[in-house]
Amino acid sequence: MSMQPPATWPQPDGAPVSCREKLKTLAENHAELAQVMQDAFEDAVLMGVDEQAMRDILAGMVAALRSPHGAPKA
Repeated sequence: MSMQPPATWPQPDGAPVSCREKLKTLAENHAELAQVMQDAFEDAVLMGVDEQAMRDILAGMVAALRSPHGAPKA
C-alpha cells in the first residue's frame, strides 16, 4: 500500500469520480489523513508502542468506520 492518493476514486458503480471540485476535496482529505496517520504512528512508536500493534490499531479504526448511508447491504 502507498501513502499516495489513488489514481482514480471509484464510485459504487465502478465509474471514476470526475468532478474537479470533488477530486480536489478527496486529494486534500487524503493528504491530511496521511499526515495525521503518519504523525500518530511515529508518536506511538517513539513512545514504545510496537510498530505492528500500532498498524493493527490503525487498521482496526478503518475497519470500524461507519458509512453515512447506513448499514451495508448483504
